[in-house]
Amino acid sequence: MSSNDLVSVIMPTHNGCKFLAASIECVLSQTYHNLELLITDDKSTEEETVKLLKDYQKKDHRVKVVFLELNQGPGVARNNSIERAKGRYIAFCDSDDRWEATKLEKQIKFMQEHDCALSCTSYIICDEDDNQTGIIIPPAVITFEMMKRDNKVGCLTAIYDTEKLGRKFYMPTIRKRQDWALFLSIIMECGVAYSIQEPLAFYRQRRNSVSSKKLSLIKYNINVYKQILGYSSLKAYLYFFFIFLPSYSMKVLKKLRDSKIFLRKKRGE
Repeated sequence: MSSNDLVSVIMPTHNGCKFLAASIECVLSQTYHNLELLITDDKSTEEETVKLLKDYQKKDHRVKVVFLELNQGPGVARNNSIERAKGRYIAFCDSDDRWEATKLEKQIKFMQEHDCALSCTSYIICDEDDNQTGIIIPPAVITFEMMKRDNKVGCLTAIYDTEKLGRKFYMPTIRKRQDWALFLSIIMECGVAYSIQEPLAFYRQRRNSVSSKKLSLIKYNINVYKQILGYSSLKAYLYFFFIFLPSYSMKVLKKLRDSKIFLRKKRGE
């Protein structure tokens, strides 16, 4: 790997001090040291969160924090960090998720060996007490047609290469499902993404998280088809009900099967 292959890690924050330190530490303790952690705080109201961010910025020169004056959502916060990024590689880690210590080292090496512009990995699902409850294993090769059906890329595992793509890609200005929209836009450009089947990250499934309210996200899924792919309202609804929902249902069944096998192995059965 070249010493110039800086990784810019994008982390939006909004309160959540309970999990924030662990997320920051998992980035700073990576075996791949050539990184910067770009945190954009989306107007946190918890004093503990603000203090923690300021303390980390003083303690480690790789931590660079911006505090927004208005709460505008994680997409805007991520874009603020992407705009400030100086790295060839753009990686994502939310403020309640964690990585294995070797994630960046393994994933950057994988991307260079496979000559790919976008990659992701499998990841383990945890509850708020860090109990492991399941696993998500993406397809080894992810095409644009597959991504249209439903999102195959876990945001907390994604890395894209600005050098191969020729530019930075930003989160689209939609309120929700920005990550899926972003990766759709990237795959439209590069054609394909590749995944590491080994789980290298830990996704914290919180009871009141946005992603836990699946039914409320229907209109945002349809909005991706309309705004990102340019579908008419009719085509967007038809595609959602006849393509997205069956594909998503199959993904859920695969997740249940993979998680059952994973948890059995974990228990030594």
